[in-house]
Amino acid sequence: MLSYLQALCRELNDTEIVKSYNNPLKFLNDINSLDFNTCILDINMPGINGLELAKKLEGKAIIFSTAYKEYAAEAFDLDAVDYIRKPYQLERLEKAMNKARTWLSHNKNATPIYIELNSSLGKSRINPNDIAYIAVAENDRRDKDIFFKDGQRLLAKNITFDELLEKLPKDKFCKINRRTAIAVDTVSHYTTQWISCELSSHKTPIQFKLSEQYREQLMTLLPS
Repeated sequence: MLSYLQALCRELNDTEIVKSYNNPLKFLNDINSLDFNTCILDINMPGINGLELAKKLEGKAIIFSTAYKEYAAEAFDLDAVDYIRKPYQLERLEKAMNKARTWLSHNKNATPIYIELNSSLGKSRINPNDIAYIAVAENDRRDKDIFFKDGQRLLAKNITFDELLEKLPKDKFCKINRRTAIAVDTVSHYTTQWISCELSSHKTPIQFKLSEQYREQLMTLLPS
């Protein structure tokens, strides 16, 4: 079925296959190294289903694929651009791709702009979408360590948390204790005292302490 879908995609104008996967966890691990704007996702997959995976693809046009129509409502709740059923047909796939182009055109202005920070490397331009979490630097509390989803790290020089968070999208980042702020989309599990964040660069979730004074704000940002 995957090979057939690839063959149909090659028939479409202005469509390039960047990569295809038969393992969603392998795809999840490679996401940050791939340059793509649209993803066709099966819903029933081992390890992580398509609905869960789509939540990690912010800013991408999502086309869901399945043989089961009962998933349609939940798929569109995730702002999917379309929903195609098996067996695939070229005309239906072309219609879905056209919807994806329209969606991308309407949403391109919402793509986060780069922010500029003074860092240990000089002036650094970073995309907020790439940030996983931020922590007070060990050697100098005036500096902040920025940890990225792909495992890289950058030392921002002489900047307070308030100044740094002011530069970032307010609905996507939250301070969780006096020394740490996180990207909300990395949260996988939480209690009243602890937060676990999943990163493609780590095999297991990273755990952070959640202080009471920041708990309410985090709860308002997490999707219900």
